[in-house]
Amino acid sequence: MQTLACVCAVLVVLPLLLVFYHLIEEGFTSINWSFFTQLPKPVGETGGGMGNAILGTFILLGQAALIGVPVGVLGGVYLSEYGGSKLNWWIRFAADILNGVPSITWGIVVFALLVVHNVTLFGHILIPRGFSALAGGLVLGLMMIPLVMRTTEEVLQLVPGGYREAALALGISKWRTIVQIVLRTASKGIVTGVLLALARVAGETAPLLFTALGNRFWAHSLTEPIAAMPLQIFAYAISPYDDWHRQAWAGALVLLALVLFLNAGVRFLTRDRFQSKS
Repeated sequence: MQTLACVCAVLVVLPLLLVFYHLIEEGFTSINWSFFTQLPKPVGETGGGMGNAILGTFILLGQAALIGVPVGVLGGVYLSEYGGSKLNWWIRFAADILNGVPSITWGIVVFALLVVHNVTLFGHILIPRGFSALAGGLVLGLMMIPLVMRTTEEVLQLVPGGYREAALALGISKWRTIVQIVLRTASKGIVTGVLLALARVAGETAPLLFTALGNRFWAHSLTEPIAAMPLQIFAYAISPYDDWHRQAWAGALVLLALVLFLNAGVRFLTRDRFQSKS
């Protein structure tokens, strides 16, 4: 049985190793300084890079974090510390369903809300309709909310109840107990959930096709289309040009390295927890 379990573990890891090896073989030779700093070359010219797409990816992830992290964390705090059991059950049920919604569905919803129609915030802030970085950041942020909320709730429930009782016995208000004790105790787990959510949305292509659209130039405004690595890889992969194919492999390698970096950050933040169990 131990041998069988070991073989199954190898079979699980083997596809990742094969993908990583193939990406290195096909794309590593196209990675250079120009790849990270230059714009894509026109059709027919070799060289250039994905500097705009790399910058656009970080802009979109930053917007997604600004939207998804506060809402997700506060939602997790409500589920863990407040609310009734029946209401919380329905919220958890809805969050679990949203976690399983295909990403293209998220893209279509935001497409109908921001791309097709003008949106007015707070009565006077007008977001013009059309493909934009704001729409792309919004769709990624919405995809992060259910995952961050459920992760935050689970982590907060692991905080011993004695911490809360001791703080309340000392006369500390409930909201200060949550902010200064419960959240600080569970901070590593919350950051872990946030990084996992960012790693999940970093490689999404379908929702960005309906919202950010893509751009071959540097991003100058959040209300204009913006480039992103998944979009650039998709466009290059379906093109008939060999040089674009090489850059698509290089972009896929960089994107995979970004996801691996985020997951390595998760393992680093949770190393104390694993060491304490061993």
